[in-house]
Amino acid sequence: MTTPTDREPAVDIANRIGRRGFIGAGLATAGALLLAPGVASAVPDHRSTPDPGSSVPLTPPAPEPFPTEQSLVPIPPGRIPAAIAALDDIIREVLERTGVPGLAVSVVHKGKTVYAKGFGVRNVDTGARVDKRTIFQMASVSKSISATVVAGVVGRELVSWIDPLEKHLPGFALADPYVSQHVTIRDMFSHQSGLPDHAGDLLEDLGYDQAYILNRLRMEHLAPFRANYDYTNFGLTAGAVSAAAAAGKAWPDLAEDVLYRPLGMTSTSSRHSDFANAPNHADLHVRINGKWEQKFERDPDPEAPAGGVSSNVIDLARWMILRLAGGVWQGSTLIDPTALAETQLPLVISNPPGSLIARTGFYGCGTNVGYDYAGRLRLTHSGAFASGAATSYALLPSEDLGIMVITNGMPIGVPEAISFYFLDLIESGGIQQDWLALYQQAFAGLSDNPSELAGQQPPAHPTPAHPDNFYTGAYDNAYYGPIQVVSRRGGLHVLIGPRPDDYPLQHWDGDLFAFYPTGENAVGISAATFTPNATGTAAASLTLEYYNWLVQSGQLTTSGLGVFTRH
Repeated sequence: MTTPTDREPAVDIANRIGRRGFIGAGLATAGALLLAPGVASAVPDHRSTPDPGSSVPLTPPAPEPFPTEQSLVPIPPGRIPAAIAALDDIIREVLERTGVPGLAVSVVHKGKTVYAKGFGVRNVDTGARVDKRTIFQMASVSKSISATVVAGVVGRELVSWIDPLEKHLPGFALADPYVSQHVTIRDMFSHQSGLPDHAGDLLEDLGYDQAYILNRLRMEHLAPFRANYDYTNFGLTAGAVSAAAAAGKAWPDLAEDVLYRPLGMTSTSSRHSDFANAPNHADLHVRINGKWEQKFERDPDPEAPAGGVSSNVIDLARWMILRLAGGVWQGSTLIDPTALAETQLPLVISNPPGSLIARTGFYGCGTNVGYDYAGRLRLTHSGAFASGAATSYALLPSEDLGIMVITNGMPIGVPEAISFYFLDLIESGGIQQDWLALYQQAFAGLSDNPSELAGQQPPAHPTPAHPDNFYTGAYDNAYYGPIQVVSRRGGLHVLIGPRPDDYPLQHWDGDLFAFYPTGENAVGISAATFTPNATGTAAASLTLEYYNWLVQSGQLTTSGLGVFTRH
């Protein structure tokens, strides 16, 4: 089961549809060719012996790119300005086809912001307009920005990417003692710790804070260490918090100190309160029966490094320029280039090829690492809140080019489609796919409900339930905390979480009831099953199906964490 929340980078859906290590290898290869006896070099020899009396050129010729940096499909000079000129029309068509309330876009090229505009409204009820300074919630694009922050801390030699978390977070643990001792910041930022997909997210939905959630990660079932890619907001958050602890700062303060303030990102924050209090911010919207509505607020502070950044396209353009320049801003090194280069190493396969000829998708540290039709490197990431935000960026380092698209509508593929239409125009001179249709189809599948009750009707003649007192009482669960089953207004209710949330139970058949979870990850109806004690006189436990799911390597099973034992 996957859900469209703080999502696994949606740009990688395109892979299913259709530098440091590299440069070092290039140098070694080139050196071997030049030095091997009897081998004619294909690399032009720019060395020259001046004639007697001639002057030596003060400016040496530009070096040739290494083979791994080359694409044999050139991009003509006029393509990029033509694609930028077409952006307004692309955006308007996408808005017309989807009705997404508002969005903003920026494009950077060769160290400059060459496009920055806002479209639509910040809130459908007020009609306040989006402009280029409107602040949006970034959702999982936060991961790439946070990786830049950690690279900055690595550059200051306060931490390294391969530091174990427990070095800076004493007491941090996962289910396996070996993994607890050896899991690194890089493991967490590349989603290969062994934690299951979206571990901890349901605790956040219930209202638990960051400390509680990170503590409960030790109860999650682990896949083999460093053998799988499973996307985890709170795994990455744990890695970032470890780096912040090494620097002696809270994460939002560290991000501001290392990146936002030095880069002049004056509208950017990793605190939800800053976003909520900003006058020019875009509210979240969901589409209900074809109509966009403003219904929810999303406070991502517990997973701030993974999904809690808020910003505007002006600030985000600065970050893209810095990223494309390898950590250099206005001639000065702001983020150590070597530490930053670590984020784009293809550390783990995130999207295995669907056929023998398909390209493989990789993940670095908070960054998708992929390749275009012509073999050029692309760095990408998407973000989404099901409660009403969708974001995406794409960088094409070979062209010193980047595009950022941020919206205040639930994820239906809008930012990804705009980015890919734009890249198509640049790389091929024309639109190659109806990206919006492809992404809408892909995103529609993310809300599929695997519940045993989904799409079913209650039996016409169900086995009667027991009297309410058979079920009511207090139940314990070490992961989700204690819950209460109470009788209210003629029916049973489950009270769960620190708030708590109140889930009415609808009788289905015998000791099986239906309920409807709420929160960012909820996808509809789910089952609540009571198990009687040995004598059949009372319920001994309650299994809440929604809280019992486990997803690892794309496979849905059960974890046992959703079983609540009666006192």
